[in-house]
Amino acid sequence: MLSLSLFAVLLGFGAIAGFLAGLLGVGGGLVIVPVVVGVLSAAHLGGAHVQHLAVGTSLAVMVFTSISSVRAHQQRGAVDWAIVRRMAPAMVLGTLAGSLIAGWIPGRELRWFFVIYAYVIGLQMYLGAKPPASRALPGVAGQWGAGGVIGVISSWVGIGGGSMSVPFMSWCNVPVHTAIGTSAALGWPIAVSGAIGYLASGWGQTGLPWGSLGFIYLPAMLTLMVMTVLLAPVGARAAHRLPVAKLKKAFALLMAVMATQMLWTLLH
Repeated sequence: MLSLSLFAVLLGFGAIAGFLAGLLGVGGGLVIVPVVVGVLSAAHLGGAHVQHLAVGTSLAVMVFTSISSVRAHQQRGAVDWAIVRRMAPAMVLGTLAGSLIAGWIPGRELRWFFVIYAYVIGLQMYLGAKPPASRALPGVAGQWGAGGVIGVISSWVGIGGGSMSVPFMSWCNVPVHTAIGTSAALGWPIAVSGAIGYLASGWGQTGLPWGSLGFIYLPAMLTLMVMTVLLAPVGARAAHRLPVAKLKKAFALLMAVMATQMLWTLLH
């Protein structure tokens, strides 16, 4: 079991994850995954399945975080439900496939994937490369393809897809506040399908700590969920007060910090 101090760590970082989920439409997984890895490692729980437990737990938390976040964005008219309807089905299929495959991928390789991915996306957002003015979202087939790819990658790094769907929509000239709100809505089907996939792929695995449901560690999930649900609406309100350029810089810095933290754990 976790000590009181480790529960306090989860509460603190849960608040940060919830705020960032609302602020940037990222679901909070970029904070939750490395924190759960660190907490489980400190408690000597999970063994070879620490990364799988962290990703599965993150996705389960985001089932609840995304609902809280999207409600706040919807109140400000920042969710494009037409995009959600076109991309969500492919995201669900991609997330389910990726999360089932993840059970056969070693945890260390999943962590390296997370690090490389976060650095690349963070750099792209920080540089703020501007798309041509004529660029628009692709047709239904193109949005299905993008949704499927985002779903697979999301299932491997434990995110709600916002760190890919926000840049994708921004590159297609969707206003950034709308991209963030729509990404929050897309995070829910990714989280649900990913959590189900990690529950299934971890079912019956040996060496999992007490309180695990497949690759979902319930004590951490419940602790994080309380704080993310409370703080996501606060982050959403802040997002609509910040200028676009500052939002993108904040997004990029978040990616770099989380990638560096995970890289540190890999090298030490």
